[in-house]
Amino acid sequence: MTLRSLLLPVAFLAALPAFAAHADDTSPICTDRPTKANAPCTVPQGSWQLETDAGNATHDARPGSRTDTLYVVNPYLKYGIGAHTDIEVNWAPAVRVRTRIDGDRHTTHGSGDLYVRVKTALYSGDVFSASIIPFVKAPTASHGIGNDHWEGGLAAPMSMAAGAGFTVTIGPELDALADADGHGRHLAMTHLVNVAHPLSSTVSVAVEYWRQDNRDPSGHVKQESADIAFTWLPRTNLQLDVGANIGVNDATPDRQIYAGLSYRW
Repeated sequence: MTLRSLLLPVAFLAALPAFAAHADDTSPICTDRPTKANAPCTVPQGSWQLETDAGNATHDARPGSRTDTLYVVNPYLKYGIGAHTDIEVNWAPAVRVRTRIDGDRHTTHGSGDLYVRVKTALYSGDVFSASIIPFVKAPTASHGIGNDHWEGGLAAPMSMAAGAGFTVTIGPELDALADADGHGRHLAMTHLVNVAHPLSSTVSVAVEYWRQDNRDPSGHVKQESADIAFTWLPRTNLQLDVGANIGVNDATPDRQIYAGLSYRW
């Protein structure tokens, strides 16, 4: 990747607050960033919302090998198509994967897969909220970045106000994934518990435990991570965030560090 491609999201991040001053509104933005948890809320009808990494680096070291993956940006573009429903499209235009296996180094540059999601709020209340998110992944990624197969799934996030400013979110998800050998599909189940709390009127912190059980015919893979993230809301329609995901078993990448933003207009 060129220096220009690395600096582009930083320049965009620096310029956005000035633009956002002309697009503010009354209700605070509600996002699926920055942790792995989805929020039950949807984008207001007729509004657009951008949620993207402005840098996302993952490091995964195994005996005899190491993989480092960098997303320069990884945008979700959302649009409110109804009072309780939005449509969401995600595609990463610039991905770099560096691998080292027994001293041999290889670098792959390209783009990611295309994800399309539809989120519908089933219930929204002051204490409890729930939604459902069916999604599909189209195999648009460059060779060496994706697995060249269609996949999909269903997520069902639920959030509850727990008192004293704490919000607890759980995020069951069921995925239909391609088998590692490329023949057939299998199920993977995701579970997470996310606890968020405001530190001030504009800054919040969230901690999370995430687990995925991938029942590939070649072998059951269980991944687990402990995650933390901070958000800052300088305007009601603009959110900035930073976070880290730390793998807690050998099957999970060692660490993932990221920063990003969300903006609604």
